Amino acid sequence: MMLARILTAATLALALAPSAALAAAHGNELVHSRKFKGQVYMMQEDHLSLYFYADDEPGVSNCYGECAEKWPPLLLPAGTKLGENYTLIKRRDGTFQAAYKGRPLYRYYKDSRPGDINGDGIGGVWSLARP
Repeated sequence: MMLARILTAATLALALAPSAALAAAHGNELVHSRKFKGQVYMMQEDHLSLYFYADDEPGVSNCYGECAEKWPPLLLPAGTKLGENYTLIKRRDGTFQAAYKGRPLYRYYKDSRPGDINGDGIGGVWSLARP
């Protein structure tokens, strides 16, 4: 059950680089807050969970290489208009990643169905993104 629509923007990039389909998809719901199994957390439009990384700095992603393969950043085209509390941060590779209150947002590669929260707590540094 959806609790609230947080913002509208572009469709999530499933790969590590923005695609033409992503750039053309402005206006689709991107991030929601959802209650599932008693927890409220953020998810993307396909209802897959989003995460924060404790080793990031405000406005800076520190997840690259193998980290970004397992934890794909939520990439959007430059100039994407985002709602209140959302920004785009520029990554070292020149791509732009969505952030909530300055905290970069990620997916987890082992989440494949709505409600999966397999990445929560991994390594003591990954946590579900909560509004």
